[in-house]
Amino acid sequence: MAVRVPGVILSVLLLTAHCYALETVAVIPLFNLDESTNPSVEWIGESVAETVRESLSSSGLLVLSREDREEVYRRLSLRTGVVLTKASVLKVGESLDAGQIIFGEFHVEVAAGTTAGAKSDLRLVAHIIDLKKFHEGPELSQSGPLEDLSKMETRLAWMLLHDLAPDRTPTEEEFFRNRPPVRVDAMESYIRGLMATTPEQKMKLFTQAVHVDDHFSQPNFQLGRMLFQKKDYKQATLSLAKVTKGDSHFLEANFLRGICRYYEGDFTGAADLFRMVAGEIPLNEVYTDLGAALSRKNDQTGAMENFAKALEGDEGDPDYWFNVGWELWKQSKFELAAANFRAVLDRAPGDQEATTMLGRCLRQDPPRAADPRSEGRERVKTTFEDSAWRQLQAELHSK
Repeated sequence: MAVRVPGVILSVLLLTAHCYALETVAVIPLFNLDESTNPSVEWIGESVAETVRESLSSSGLLVLSREDREEVYRRLSLRTGVVLTKASVLKVGESLDAGQIIFGEFHVEVAAGTTAGAKSDLRLVAHIIDLKKFHEGPELSQSGPLEDLSKMETRLAWMLLHDLAPDRTPTEEEFFRNRPPVRVDAMESYIRGLMATTPEQKMKLFTQAVHVDDHFSQPNFQLGRMLFQKKDYKQATLSLAKVTKGDSHFLEANFLRGICRYYEGDFTGAADLFRMVAGEIPLNEVYTDLGAALSRKNDQTGAMENFAKALEGDEGDPDYWFNVGWELWKQSKFELAAANFRAVLDRAPGDQEATTMLGRCLRQDPPRAADPRSEGRERVKTTFEDSAWRQLQAELHSK
């Protein structure tokens, strides 16, 4: 069961966690040792890195994001997939401020008379370097046909997790049970989607991946998030609902599903999803969105309770002050509501809506039925920032 920590206490604990300099793990793409003769399989190195990153992250380790790694590669003028020297690997890890870095190589042996495909044999090799002790662990490897890439990646991820955190490593059988194998062509489409440079390419490749393997969680999340950003809430909900519980994005997927339900007018469904997410991870944005859903259901007590939790967690955000003020105004508590709208304007002087609401409070102008100015003005947050909470959880676990 998750520990629920009020925002003020969370801030103090996060400062404590930072003082202990909690280690993070960086994962870089495996190098293609056959790049000169077989460049078409460069996606495999990225695929292994993504599977390992996802598996370690969903197991509770602090793993740096793919975006963080790509930014460091850009700053160091490195090309993804290029074979790096040990010194370059160490430089990447240092630039990422990582405690451990995972790297390696892969080799594809193509059967005579074929192209790289299901008849190819594959060998994956991974190494871990402890960047604080400058110690490299033993080589970890997997071999088999390319069509079994998903199984090999998952087994390699389990071996790496066991090496990094044996106390939180489940049995291999349990680890595999939560990560069913994926078709290799679906994996290729997904990874090429991550590597694509335009939204159109990404959308096409993620769609292709889920068409080939509808139960593949990661592309369903990426596709659902893109559809959400396009405000196609109905289709986004369908994709996000397929994100599995073992996926590191499971809670974010349900947070976004809650927002989809909210914008589609299903406030009960939205509240249920926000409540589930809040029960696992006490983020301000989840509390305020739960408050917004409850406010639309005219649950004044529940709405105020959750709006207050969000405000307690971050008094610098004008939206949290606005939501509390809005709920107080709906209850005709004009003086208290006015104080909150003034707090909004202290933080965002150009907020016209807060100015209007402050005026209504001063005139003691109450809500009116069927008045669009009196309905649905709650402010919903759409960004899910869980990295600080995951860092805290990992720190508390390590202690």
